[in-house]
Amino acid sequence: MKHKIVTLLVVLVGLGGLTGFNYFTQVPRTTAAQEEDQAEAEHRLQNAKGEEMAAAREVQLAADVEPGEPSAANADWPAYAPDTFKVRFEASNGNFVMEVHKDWAPNGATRFYQLVREGFYDENRFFRVVPGFVVQFGLNGVPQVNSQWRDARIPDDPVLESNDKGYVSFAAAGPNTRTTQLFISLEHNERLDDMGFAPFGRIIEGMHVVEDINAQYRERPDQGRIQSQGNAYLNEHFPNLDYVKRAVLIAEGMGEDTEAEEEDAGEDDAAAPEAEASPAA
Repeated sequence: MKHKIVTLLVVLVGLGGLTGFNYFTQVPRTTAAQEEDQAEAEHRLQNAKGEEMAAAREVQLAADVEPGEPSAANADWPAYAPDTFKVRFEASNGNFVMEVHKDWAPNGATRFYQLVREGFYDENRFFRVVPGFVVQFGLNGVPQVNSQWRDARIPDDPVLESNDKGYVSFAAAGPNTRTTQLFISLEHNERLDDMGFAPFGRIIEGMHVVEDINAQYRERPDQGRIQSQGNAYLNEHFPNLDYVKRAVLIAEGMGEDTEAEEEDAGEDDAAAPEAEASPAA
């Protein structure tokens, strides 16, 4: 009987950790043995919480990357992200503008601002393009730059907005693993909401350019080889990939209507979307 009670308490403690509800208030305290078992379970729970907090602190330390030098195009922008800002992506097949809201996903928006300001996304290839699902990018063309950011993970944000068409989120390989890779939803991908992908911005101009990004290679480029070999690998094996020429922070009110726009639309890929895996980093 005692073993059954201990097992029940451990299961309830585990559920309590998931939900935040203290199930111990529902357990009758009728015997000294039960109270002893309960105290032991509470002690284990406290230890587990301590380990979880330590892990969270480790992730936070990894996320605290000091701002670096801005690129020439973004030299006039402050080191830390404003509450809202816009970025013009000048791509090989045209331009599009992203609007970012820090209150949607503070950690994601802050990291994205830092990367754009430092020119990280310049010359990035759109290495994963799945029609009807996502466009993914965010691996630098220089392997040494990728290695500097590979372990700079940021803590997860709560999902406050949905992964609707045109919304932008970080790719991830699991909890608290976001670094530099992004994806733009090409359709209504609400199913990604429950998987923890938190949008931090949306495309407000040039969505047709995003939809025309070359999907010739779909998911064939290998992320590991991009990390280690950069654009040299992509240019040799996937020469027709569209890419970001540069990403530029722009002042409020500026966008495609106030900038000259190149729009050499890529070829449409009429292949029907398949059941796809979530955007992984």
